[in-house]
Amino acid sequence: MTASLQIAAFAARLASGSTSAPPTATQHHQAYRALLDTMACAIAGRNDDAPRLAANYMRGCAGAGNATVWATGETLHPEGAAFVNGVAAHVLDYDDVMTPMRGHISVAMAPALCALAHVSGSSGEQFSTAYLAGFELMAKFARVMALQHYSRGWHSTSALGVLGATLACSVLLGLSETQTSHALGLAVAQAAGTRQNFGAMAKSFQAGQCNAAAVRAVLMAQAGFTASPDAIDGKFGYLALYASGEDMSRALAAIGTAPLEIDAMGIDIKKYPCCYAIHRALDGLLALRKTHALTPANVVRIDITNSAGGLDALLPQPPVNGLQAKFNMAYCMAAALTDGAIRLASFDDAQVMRPGIRALLPKVSLQEAPGAILPRWSHVRVELVNGQVLEQRVNTARGDAGDPLSDAELIEKVADCFAYGKFDADAGVFARDVFGLSTRRVGDVMFAPHASK
Repeated sequence: MTASLQIAAFAARLASGSTSAPPTATQHHQAYRALLDTMACAIAGRNDDAPRLAANYMRGCAGAGNATVWATGETLHPEGAAFVNGVAAHVLDYDDVMTPMRGHISVAMAPALCALAHVSGSSGEQFSTAYLAGFELMAKFARVMALQHYSRGWHSTSALGVLGATLACSVLLGLSETQTSHALGLAVAQAAGTRQNFGAMAKSFQAGQCNAAAVRAVLMAQAGFTASPDAIDGKFGYLALYASGEDMSRALAAIGTAPLEIDAMGIDIKKYPCCYAIHRALDGLLALRKTHALTPANVVRIDITNSAGGLDALLPQPPVNGLQAKFNMAYCMAAALTDGAIRLASFDDAQVMRPGIRALLPKVSLQEAPGAILPRWSHVRVELVNGQVLEQRVNTARGDAGDPLSDAELIEKVADCFAYGKFDADAGVFARDVFGLSTRRVGDVMFAPHASK
């Protein structure tokens, strides 16, 4: 049995409820948390140029439809809505991640799933079951191949995520095993995304394209369009091109077995709106700042040591705008030391260019430790003007699956996203609606036009 057919068989079992590990209420809730976080990030980013330009483009080529653009209420063809929502949800780099994947998990599939769920009238439970299927596939692939895949320059969110997104959408629409296999082959035909685009609008374009590609793949397969059954594991298939010779056989054999990856690996929800490789260091510096009342005036230098590969995604040059600053460790350390917090507003272009911040950038040094890439960690060393040295090591970032945000803390993040996006809605009410999706249709919460503040 080819890899595509193995994966399709798992999808069929999950969709029919015949899997050995059917989703639990807790697992469904994890999917709803992921949706809430992804939508909130899109609303926060709605006034950015990238989603505006994406919507203008899709309005012109895809035309009107009946899938909602989350932050405006406009309706587009599902492919167009999936693309625009994916761009908006990723442009601020605040959406959740999966550490072993070295990428963003929910933004790769939630926009596509929502677009199709809205037009098909799917229930919340159908959405979450499909989400769990996509998560399962991405996690299995991530465990085996993501480290080298990412190190070679691929943007895992899109280049790997498109497989999970396509599987999730196939489950949602109830595609047959044969159709799902073809959809996966069509996803392979569209797998793309490079880390070279980090710090530019194109990074969020890649997330949007991942979702649009998944919608395109499943609708084409549903209509009868075919692909090679060996598109994943054939001689010239996905693994031959995107992996580094790793053996996927064990991972594929284990797909869908207990514990599901949503429990075994979990989701890391971002506490700070910047690259996740910076979060542990931010936790460490902010803890030291609070305990020792640190200020820019009493700090001589800040030395950050990350675990191996921990600087791969970061940009070394001084940032000149907010998009670049999100991938710059020195800026984030300087802003955290100065302001005592890292918020969405920290990455406004004007904040990045503050003279006091620019003066601090040379005081921050970065290095990677030798050894294994996983588990990830960061060590913060702060030298003070009085000669004292303070140190803090952080193994688990706040919001990581090992130290998750509570529902209440997640709702606080949603409220901040709504405020930043000038979106007039009650975060608590919206969260209640999303958390209650098991008894509702997805379309019931694809709300949109609320008046801007």
